Amino acid sequence: MISRLLEQKLKDHLKDNKALIILGPRQVGKTTLVKSILSSLDIDAAYWNGDEADIRANFENANSGKLKGLIGISKLLVIDEAQRIQNIGLSLKLIIDQIPNVKLIATGSSSFDLANKINEPLTGRKWEFLMFPISYAEMVLHHGALEEKRRLDLRLIYGYYPDVVNQTSDPEKILKELASSYLYKDILTWERIQKPEKLERLLQALALQLGNEVSYQELAQLTGMDNQTVERYITLLEKSFIVFRLPSLNRNMRNELKKSRKIYFWDNGLRNAVINQFSPMSLRSDAGALWENFLMVERYKHTEYHSIHCNKYFWRTHAQQEIDYIEERNGLMQAYEFKWNPKSKQKISKVFSEHYPNSIQHLITPENFEEFVGASSNQNID
Repeated sequence: MISRLLEQKLKDHLKDNKALIILGPRQVGKTTLVKSILSSLDIDAAYWNGDEADIRANFENANSGKLKGLIGISKLLVIDEAQRIQNIGLSLKLIIDQIPNVKLIATGSSSFDLANKINEPLTGRKWEFLMFPISYAEMVLHHGALEEKRRLDLRLIYGYYPDVVNQTSDPEKILKELASSYLYKDILTWERIQKPEKLERLLQALALQLGNEVSYQELAQLTGMDNQTVERYITLLEKSFIVFRLPSLNRNMRNELKKSRKIYFWDNGLRNAVINQFSPMSLRSDAGALWENFLMVERYKHTEYHSIHCNKYFWRTHAQQEIDYIEERNGLMQAYEFKWNPKSKQKISKVFSEHYPNSIQHLITPENFEEFVGASSNQNID
């Protein structure tokens, strides 16, 4: 089994009395992770799945006495797919406050639903973690850097969903099933969207604009929606862990782009499934965009799993001067250019350096990306 970086972090937090909330996309291994934790602990534990009707029924009109009877002698309670349970936040609060001997772990596949249900009741009573598809760094730990580097082209095309990584015989079929069965499930369930075909067209438009600035007005024209609906749908896609936004940096210069954004997919394979494009990297016109998306996602995983807190941006001016990615931490800016061709020369932006003197610029290519994504013991780029 592929070990997940989040597992030890969760185990370290089992010692306090706060609930552990694990949020992340469907099918990324949350259930496998919590079951692995359960199997490694020598304590009485219970596993409840919120997808099961009888589990949901037990939480109806729940009080501390009823919950205590259901939990019994268990010292650890795992509630999987907790977003399916009505008033889950209040129930978790009752367990934490009234049954202090029980440690809670809850998972959910849609932040806009589970987070809304738990944030107010569990204020000061929870630790929240994000879980993503398997990372490049996790695969390096699993079977070594050489083996994973050999598979880089395949990862850029098929991504890192566990079913894809573990079942290499037909990754396209797996990804198409993921896209058709799971991609919109939370959004359609909780938001009651009447025309999912427009959501599909929006996702296709975002997939084709990967790595570019996104205009809500242009997307509205492409999909037949108004600007406000486009923005709302993108927010829903973001909160259900399908895409994420990267804002533009604008502070000192008049000609910096303001209120601009890029949108990335949380997994390359899922993005390629949306447009049904699985041709090899050598034949692709979007190789640079796939490389950029891969690096952005793997860097995000690294900073999240290692609690590296920083502001994230891209930078561009009206004169088309640009930097792909910027991290700001402790008053210092790290600026990164992403190039799929390792022979590319570093493009140093003198304009950016002049206006942001506390910055260091890096060129990230297939020859040196391991440190950037946290898969190297030499962490010069952190």
